[in-house]
Amino acid sequence: MDASQEDATPDVNSPLFASGPSLAELDERARDIFRRIVESYLETGEPVGSRTLSKGGLPLSPASIRNTMQDLTQLGLLGAPHVSAGRLPTHAGLRLFVDGLLEVGDVGLTERQSIEARLRAHGRNYEDALNEASAILSGLAGGAGVVVTPIRDAGVKHVEFVSLGADRTLAIMVFADGTVENRLIRLPAGVTPSALTEASNFLNARLTGRTLAEAMTDLRSDLDQARAELDVTAARLVEDGLAAWGGGEAEDRALIVRGRANLLDEPGAADDLERVRSLFEDLEQKEQLIQLLDGVREGQGVRIFIGAETKLFSLSGSAVIAAPYMTGSHRVLGAIGVIGPARLNYARIIPLVDYTARVLGQVMNA
Repeated sequence: MDASQEDATPDVNSPLFASGPSLAELDERARDIFRRIVESYLETGEPVGSRTLSKGGLPLSPASIRNTMQDLTQLGLLGAPHVSAGRLPTHAGLRLFVDGLLEVGDVGLTERQSIEARLRAHGRNYEDALNEASAILSGLAGGAGVVVTPIRDAGVKHVEFVSLGADRTLAIMVFADGTVENRLIRLPAGVTPSALTEASNFLNARLTGRTLAEAMTDLRSDLDQARAELDVTAARLVEDGLAAWGGGEAEDRALIVRGRANLLDEPGAADDLERVRSLFEDLEQKEQLIQLLDGVREGQGVRIFIGAETKLFSLSGSAVIAAPYMTGSHRVLGAIGVIGPARLNYARIIPLVDYTARVLGQVMNA
């Protein structure tokens, strides 16, 4: 199977899931040392040595600290980039820390007000709101903000092509749930106002009351049969419109990514260009990333994926913090999140993703 087709969901057969240690296996000393190492790493990105911990207020000798660090290494929670270097948390170690020791913060009042104002400023233009949500997370969290657009399952209420000049038209689709989607389409040469009307009437007659997924196959079949009846330019316009809207499948849905440049600003990124290059390649795997974020739709809160927990990020060692955005009736529409290095600021980003997802759901349901 081609790598682009591999499942992007967590690999439950991974050692991280099968044999990862639990906090119950750590005594109080080991737990304290482990917590300090992870917190230092998340703050600085640098390996942590026994002398650093000893000087940092830990009432133990460097030798005692080294013995405990060795035990944590044997458990698979710590690793060393070099023989003489300090220790870094492994992905399994980060998972244990996030699940059991992380103290999650809260979103401040100023940030809450900013997030709400920016998302609500777009009114019922949901595409702009989705783009804004991705930009918000990129700016506040410092990673790459990602949003998967909703699977459109509401029936179509109205379709219209509006001329924006000699070579462009705005394709507008209004759905039964009140949402509106706009697509800018370049016009075929020679399109007349009557061709725009003809294309609109053709789609309205076949789409109204049906979902895009239900109507797409029949539409393409009808279009083949109706070419002789439709004006040539109108037929081309219908085809372009269908291609722009897509049918709701993963390969047709939009994946909005903002803030890739932030990934180059991470400490150590210049020294680890191969990891950054691998992460950029991961972000290009649109279908896999949509599958990964679609897995978030099954939960009710924030989901976290670290490194090898997903095949998609096993090489780059990146992390994803994502949450579903949903309607007031708890119908999940899509997912939103942040992608970055494994040393993301989890305590800050988790509540940011959660709050932005909840406000986005309110905006989409307004």
